Amino acid sequence: MTTTTDTFTGHKGLELEVPLLFEEGSYEKSGVDMPEPSGTSRLGDLCAEQPVELPAFAEPQAMRHFVRLSQKNYAIDMGIFPLGSCTMKHNPRLNERMARLPGFADVHPLQPVQTVQGALGLIHELQHWLCELTAMPAVAMSPKAGAHGELCGMMAIRAAIEAKGEGATRTKVLVPESAHGTNPATAAQCGFTVHKLPATEDGRVDLAAMTEKLSDEVAAIMVTNPNTCGLFERDIREMAEAVHEAGGYFYCDGANFNAIVGKVRPGDLGIDAMHINLHKTFSTPHGGGGPGSGPTVLSDALAPFAPVPAVVKSGESFEIIEQAEGDMEQAFGRMVAFHGQMGMFVRALSYMMSHGADGLRKVAEDSVLNANYVRVRLAEEMTQGYPGTCMHEALFSDRWLKDTGVGTLDFAKAMIDEGFHPMTMYFPLVVSGAMLIEPTETESKASLDEFCDSLLGLARAAKAGEKERFTQAPRYAPRTRLDETKAARKPVLKWTPANPEAMAAE
Repeated sequence: MTTTTDTFTGHKGLELEVPLLFEEGSYEKSGVDMPEPSGTSRLGDLCAEQPVELPAFAEPQAMRHFVRLSQKNYAIDMGIFPLGSCTMKHNPRLNERMARLPGFADVHPLQPVQTVQGALGLIHELQHWLCELTAMPAVAMSPKAGAHGELCGMMAIRAAIEAKGEGATRTKVLVPESAHGTNPATAAQCGFTVHKLPATEDGRVDLAAMTEKLSDEVAAIMVTNPNTCGLFERDIREMAEAVHEAGGYFYCDGANFNAIVGKVRPGDLGIDAMHINLHKTFSTPHGGGGPGSGPTVLSDALAPFAPVPAVVKSGESFEIIEQAEGDMEQAFGRMVAFHGQMGMFVRALSYMMSHGADGLRKVAEDSVLNANYVRVRLAEEMTQGYPGTCMHEALFSDRWLKDTGVGTLDFAKAMIDEGFHPMTMYFPLVVSGAMLIEPTETESKASLDEFCDSLLGLARAAKAGEKERFTQAPRYAPRTRLDETKAARKPVLKWTPANPEAMAAE
């Protein structure tokens, strides 16, 4: 990678160059003066035998390094973050403030139950509203993310099948070809074999093809609704009825619940299990490796197999059921050491309470409205993945780029020069050169217009033959485009100091 500036310092106005910590820090001195230790070390003979080789900084140096680094990272607080399937929306600061209240932020999982009644009460209330919003009788709160929630739902299905004595025969799981990659991976991890379901020309599950695959060997079907193409599965009730008639269960991937929250209750559609990404639907945007939470709601058929631990109300107080006994004797086991992600529980309930029923319904309506606004505007120059209206995200293919010499990746890199984070690229795989855009409900019309105007301008430039504008992009970012083939084949995974002798010889 190269810098885009030729100034003496490497800085470009207020865009400051940031060397690696190892290049910038000192190994000979420290930012903190400490006396030499005297006497016997409490570590005995476990003391380090050689320097740890970490660079040292004074406090101002360290602060400047990380502040400068943070300014190179795009964030939702800087502008629209249009990653399709990820729901990167504004994170209300009220929710953050609530999550930082000492009684929640400082809670410890090993505290006596009587000292954490407020936290348990919050979890219990959140459980109630998750069940209300989904029309499901039970919810497992311990899964820590979407894929973890998937695993919880499929393990409950596995336990239900084994309880009926069908574990050896029901070994197949049906998964649409457009599904999130975690769906087939989760099914396989639970010991099932995965069988793909084709899509119709309008991007939805082929009901006839699904019906043909049903048999007494099918354990479950896993469907995302709205699906990964941003479309609502219109035949979902018929699918659920057919799967149930065949003796199987219906798992719904709830990654896109934000598009239907307050409008549609999955339990009314015949769903048996569905995870809910609290970090997407109910507050904190997802991504960046931060804390997630994936509670899994369960139908009457699967509720007895929900995992421990669980929070229950006993009289006027709350308890945690830790063992598979009593009412939970059929629990399939334990997924995590402790109950769940307290910070996400607080944020989610804060989000629900501040929005109310009408506000949550508005969340779904505005997310769909914004996506369709983007879809219609960009369709002036770009090709839709599938015809018709969409739900919360608009999907485009690369057909409109044919014969321009510009690809999806080139177009995305040019978006960086315009100050936008690119949309999700090349996913879902069922659409050639896919560009999946999710504006979310938190963007204003002015924000969407600026985004659409920029993309339409780029599209016209690509069609006008301005190929170098795209193949050389990004030109205005702190780093220009790298050689991705070389980076994949010869990755540099460890920083090593330059060899002065070798450099002199060169």
